[in-house]
Amino acid sequence: MSLSLKNESYRSIPLKYHFLFWGCYFTFNIIRWGSYFNDYLYSLKSNLVEFPIHIILVYINLYYFIPKFLVKKKYKIYILILLTSLICAYVIRTGLNYFLVTKNIWPEASGNQEAFTFNHIIAVIIGELYVLALVTTIKLTVDWINQRKCLEELTKINLQTELKFLRMQIQPHFFFNTLNNLYSLTLDKSDIAPEVVLKLSNIMEYVIYEVKENKVKLAKEVSLIQDYIDLQRIRHTDNVKLTIKTIGKLEKAEIPPLILLSFVENSFKHGKKDDGFFVNIIIERKKDGMIFFSAENNYVSYVRKNNSNGIGNNNVKRRLDLLYGENYKLNIIKEKTIFKVELLILN
Repeated sequence: MSLSLKNESYRSIPLKYHFLFWGCYFTFNIIRWGSYFNDYLYSLKSNLVEFPIHIILVYINLYYFIPKFLVKKKYKIYILILLTSLICAYVIRTGLNYFLVTKNIWPEASGNQEAFTFNHIIAVIIGELYVLALVTTIKLTVDWINQRKCLEELTKINLQTELKFLRMQIQPHFFFNTLNNLYSLTLDKSDIAPEVVLKLSNIMEYVIYEVKENKVKLAKEVSLIQDYIDLQRIRHTDNVKLTIKTIGKLEKAEIPPLILLSFVENSFKHGKKDDGFFVNIIIERKKDGMIFFSAENNYVSYVRKNNSNGIGNNNVKRRLDLLYGENYKLNIIKEKTIFKVELLILN
C-alpha cells in the first residue's frame, strides 16, 4: 500500500468548502436579519456590504496575524494589530452602510443610536469578533483533525517499515540455518538428499514469498512447521522425540508468517543435543477464534545460559507488539531442564 503525505487535504481546506461555508453563512444572515426587520432587501444590501469585510478580516487573521504573531507568542503585538484592524473594519463598514444602504446604520438598537458612539463601536466590534472566533474555531478544528490523520498515516508508515525490516531480518537468519542443515544432512544421509532438498525447497519458497504478507493462513504455517520438523527428524534420527498436535479448524485462522516457526527453530537450536531430547508442539484454534501455541523442549541448563536466542524471540515479540498491541499473551517458562513457550493470540 502506497501512502502519500503530499495530499493537499492534509494541509488545507479545499477551496470549494470555503465557498460553501461563506455561501451558507451569507444566506443564513440574509434570512435571519430579513426576518428580524421584516425587510429582506435591506438585509441583502447590508450583508453585501458587510460580508467582504468579514471575509478579508478573517483570512488576514488566519493566514497572517495568527502565524506571524500569535504562534510566535507575540501576544501584545497580535492584540494591538487585531484591535487596529477591527477599528478600521468598523469605519469602512459603517461608512459603506451609510452611503450605500441606509442612513439609519443601527436599526436594531433601541432609541436614537448614532454611528461612531461608544455603544455602536462596541456592538460592531463584538459582531466582527464573533465571526472571527467562529471561523477560526472551525479552521483550527479542521487543522487538528487533519493533523491527527497525518500523524496516523506517519505512524502506519513507520509500523509498516519496521515490520518489513523485521521480516527482512528473518530471511537471511533462516536461510543460513537451513543451508547449514542441508550441508549436514547431505553429508550424513546422502541417500535421502532428494527428500531433504524438496522439503527445504518448500520451506524456502514459503520464506521468500509468504513472508512478504502481514498475515498468512495458519494451516500454511503449520505445514511449514511440519516440513521443518520432518527435516529435524531426519537429521536427529532416533536421538529426538518430536510431537506436533493440532486442534480446531486451522484453515479459517490467520497469523503473521514465521511467528510460530521462530519458536520451533529455537527449540531445536538451544535444545538438548544427546539422547532423550524431545520437542512437544501444540497448535490450537479455539472455538472463540483465539489461537494458542505451545512449544516445549528439554535442554542442558549450563548450555542454555551460555547461548542467546539470537534475533529469534526478540524479533517475534516486537512483531507481535506491532501487529497485536495488547491482544496477545506470551509466556516463556524456564525450569531446571525444561524450556516452554506459550503464545495466546486474542481476537
